[in-house]
Amino acid sequence: MNTKLFVFIATILMSLPVMAQKFELGKVSVEELQQTQHPTDPDATAAVLFTKGEVSFDYNEQNGFTMTRRVKTRIKIYKKEGYDWANFEQTYYLPNESKETVSFSDAATFNLENGKIVKSKLKSDGEFDEKLNKYWGKKKITMPNVKEGSVIEYEYTISSGNITKLDDWDFQMSIPVNYSEFKTEFPEYFVYKINQRGYIFPKVTTQKEQKSYTINGKERTGGEGFSPVKTTFTQDKIEFESTKTTYLAENVPALKDESFVNNIHNYLSGISHELSVIKYPNTPVKYLSTDWETVTKKIYDYDDFGPELNKTGYFEEDVNTLLAGITTPTEKIITLFDFVKKNIKWNGFYGYACNDGVKRAYKDRAGNVAEINLMLTAMLRHSGINANPVLLSTRSNGISFFPSRTAFNYVICAVEIKDGLILLDATDSYALPNVLPIRDLNWFGRLVRKEGSSNEVDLVPKMLSKESVNMMAKISDKGEVTGKLRKQLTDYNALVFRQRYSDMNNDSYLENLENKNNKIEISEYSRENDKELAKPIIETYAFKGSTVEIIGDKMYFTPMLFMSLDSNPFKQEKREYPVDFTFPTEDKYTVAIEIPSGYQVESIPASVSLATVEGFATFRYTIAHADGKIQLSVITDINSAIVAPDNYEMLKDFFQKMIDKQKEKIVLKKV
Repeated sequence: MNTKLFVFIATILMSLPVMAQKFELGKVSVEELQQTQHPTDPDATAAVLFTKGEVSFDYNEQNGFTMTRRVKTRIKIYKKEGYDWANFEQTYYLPNESKETVSFSDAATFNLENGKIVKSKLKSDGEFDEKLNKYWGKKKITMPNVKEGSVIEYEYTISSGNITKLDDWDFQMSIPVNYSEFKTEFPEYFVYKINQRGYIFPKVTTQKEQKSYTINGKERTGGEGFSPVKTTFTQDKIEFESTKTTYLAENVPALKDESFVNNIHNYLSGISHELSVIKYPNTPVKYLSTDWETVTKKIYDYDDFGPELNKTGYFEEDVNTLLAGITTPTEKIITLFDFVKKNIKWNGFYGYACNDGVKRAYKDRAGNVAEINLMLTAMLRHSGINANPVLLSTRSNGISFFPSRTAFNYVICAVEIKDGLILLDATDSYALPNVLPIRDLNWFGRLVRKEGSSNEVDLVPKMLSKESVNMMAKISDKGEVTGKLRKQLTDYNALVFRQRYSDMNNDSYLENLENKNNKIEISEYSRENDKELAKPIIETYAFKGSTVEIIGDKMYFTPMLFMSLDSNPFKQEKREYPVDFTFPTEDKYTVAIEIPSGYQVESIPASVSLATVEGFATFRYTIAHADGKIQLSVITDINSAIVAPDNYEMLKDFFQKMIDKQKEKIVLKKV
């Protein structure tokens, strides 16, 4: 044999075990443990060294086809901020018919101590099993002995009779991923709809393979008269075609989170599979989630959904008494909405299916999302209001772009009126009609009616939620600023404020407010309409602070004093996912400043008006001075809750110009 060829082949053969070990558990290298930062992302707090997933199907006569998912993962921890990556959790379906189980194995932490690799295995006290509700459980692991520099690894296996949907596979994460491989092997009987998301696409290879399974049979003959019983055993070998697909992505950069992101997971590169067709031999083809109409109709027919809307006996007497003398639809809607909000407490569980049922929730005065909002829907229908449930996916659950029965994890109520819809969510005590909890504001939902028809529902708010500030201030000759401020918040601004601060201790709130506003001193604080939800939140207070710089015989200060923006929230050069402001806003500041006697205005910023090309953002800055007073009006409108990534650079530039203008200073000169 040619010597050079022999050496080349030998080299390849010697390297194969090393390459194989690179992506297998149990053999962490010294080099991996010595690495102090990621080669291409020095700021990364952790990195996925490799992750491999594999989905396969097995058949047995008792259970039919079951699906098994095996995942192996190795992660490097660089910094303390990356310790969360040493924890992992996996949900699983509880009902017996799914026969779903989750198990962990080969879970360990590796550290380099005195030049030696030390392995710390996961023990039973680091594994937890939690029941979320009657449908879902969650298994969690917390890795032991995690430090900066640790490498952790684990394997988990999910075995399930529920073959309708695979868990999503993410090739991209918020930390770098060095190697990600996902394999599926589907029998020809099941056709899955495949959906890819994100902006990085894996390499895909597919191959076909013939496989088989065996069905055992038993037949008894004879036994008539004096003939003996004879048992015959048979075996039928069933052959079928299997499709193997491998998805491979390497050196995937972290997707950095930034301001105004709905749910970063929506934009991570990944893949999802949903069963769309079942075609067993000699059996009619069964089509599943083909369109939204089909999906919502099936959900409505679930025992824990539609039938719950037909139950009314448990509340009829109370509701009839409550509505006695109330005749207008608007009054009925508000009365029943407030009644449910005040009397049935949300237990924190999501889902569009009832857990214990609406009757039990009414009795216990507590329930999950479905029990509360389906109850409200039933009450409204009972009172003659055209009310129907709206299925949606919460912001934390992600956006569903394709028809899927697992797309939704939440349900609210909609009243259909001549001018559109009134959306109601009674799980939040601070919510109002058409002012939903922020978790609900996730692009689109699906209204579903009794007869099975459905409509898309736009969940993105269109009205401007306003913040209006009026401030009167006075500057002393020593540069001290004193004054009074009145702030008013409406709609979603008021909702967010109430959710965040209404139950906060007053002293803690004022300390937070002072620190947020350049450490001013606040006195004479008062607040109106904490509990009167239909009215705006109003705050008034006196303040004192030092936001004026004195150099020689001149004073320098920004006209907005402590209220101006300091930095641009948009840092990235480019952005491939939308900017989500959650809801449109108008911020209006009216400022009157009395300058100290003995000073005059030497220079003042120029008034300016800015607007983006498509008008999704505008900024008007108007300033004037006369008779020892400065008058300022600043109005910023964000007219669209969602701004497409194509407009990111324009929006970033708009914010920078707006911030630069707010930073411009007035100069006073001593006379």
